Amino acid sequence: STTEKPILLNNIADAEAFVGGAEVAVIGFFQEPESAEASQFLLAAEQIPEVPFGLSTSPAVLSHYGVSANTVTLFRRVDNDRRDLDMNKEDVDTEKLIRFVRINELRLVTEYNPVTSIGVMQSSLHFNLLLITDKMSPKNPERMRRFRAAAELFKGKILFILLDSNLKSNAQVVSYFQLKKSQLPALAIFHTPDDEHDVMTVDEISIEHVQNFCNRFIQ
Repeated sequence: STTEKPILLNNIADAEAFVGGAEVAVIGFFQEPESAEASQFLLAAEQIPEVPFGLSTSPAVLSHYGVSANTVTLFRRVDNDRRDLDMNKEDVDTEKLIRFVRINELRLVTEYNPVTSIGVMQSSLHFNLLLITDKMSPKNPERMRRFRAAAELFKGKILFILLDSNLKSNAQVVSYFQLKKSQLPALAIFHTPDDEHDVMTVDEISIEHVQNFCNRFIQ
């Protein structure tokens, strides 16, 4: 994208529109846009092109979000949650900022990997639905389109996760649900507080299938 990053947010209306316009949005709240902390923030923004970054030095905006200067906040729509990183409290460099974003950027459908797994575990949503499938399959784009459409219906209730069965690091999860590669694709739903779960192997993903599976489990 050719737009300047980060976007300057001069008032509350701009900030709210910015947060409301993305699945995941990051705002750096700084008193001094030239400070060392702000430069680390700018470097991180450059390295994560797919996440929108905003910057505000407006006292009204800082007060609206209840943050102090030198705070970086990630907002996410999937569970209507936010994560704050106070750069005053610890020595935060560009690397730590990037990690903070990567861990917490949960989306309507989050791809599971060793970094996002931390954010998944910290999510306020207690229901997780995994689509365990071969990401390289020619059928994957259509599967993902339907899975995303179903995710819209359960926004704020269930965290939808894509688990690529090709990744060695995911083998443990696949075996946890006692699935073999020949049984994939499969849906696995999980209630984090008590480890209660259910698994369904599917030939094809349909929105209706996913909806019925989720509703049955929640009830």
